[in-house]
Amino acid sequence: MPSADASPDPVADPGGYQQHLLGWLGDDDPAEVQAGSPDAWRALLEAAGPVAAIRPAPAEWSALECLAHAVDAEIVMSGRYRWIVAHDEPPLIGYDQDLWVDRLHGVTEDPGELLAVLATMKDANVALWRRSTEADRARVGMHTERGPESYDLAFRMIAGHDRFHMAQARRAVDAVDSD
Repeated sequence: MPSADASPDPVADPGGYQQHLLGWLGDDDPAEVQAGSPDAWRALLEAAGPVAAIRPAPAEWSALECLAHAVDAEIVMSGRYRWIVAHDEPPLIGYDQDLWVDRLHGVTEDPGELLAVLATMKDANVALWRRSTEADRARVGMHTERGPESYDLAFRMIAGHDRFHMAQARRAVDAVDSD
C-alpha cells in the first residue's frame, strides 16, 4: 500500500499521483470500493463523535473536512465522467482542493448532509459505471493539469482516493484522541 501520509503533487507529478491512488485501490473492484465508501465514512464519523470536526494541526484537515473533500471530489468526478463519455476529448479543469474545503465547508457542517450527498453521488456514479461499455471506459478527457485521463482511469483513481482520504481522516481522529 502506498504512503498513508502524503501523496505526490497531482500537478508536479501527475503520473506519481495517479499511481499513488491506484495503489490504494490495488486489485479490488473500483465499483465495490466506491459503493462501500458512504458506509465506511458513516462508521468512521460515528466512532469519532465530536472529535471528527477538530483539526489535528492548523494546516491539517479534520476527519469532517476529509469527508467534505471526498464529497467535493465525487461531485467533480461525476461531471468529468459524463463529459468524457458524452464528448470527444473534453477539457477537464482542475481545482484547488484546499480552497474548496476552506470556502465551501466549515466545522459546523452537518456530517449527515455530507454523507447523504456522497451516497447519492456514489450511487449515480457506480450505476453509470456498471452500465458503461468498454468503449465508454476507454474514452478520454484532457485534464488541464495531468493530460489525458480515461473514464476507466478516473473511476479507478477515485476509489483509491476514497481510501486515501479515509486513512487520513482516521489519522486525524487518532491524533486528536491522543491529545
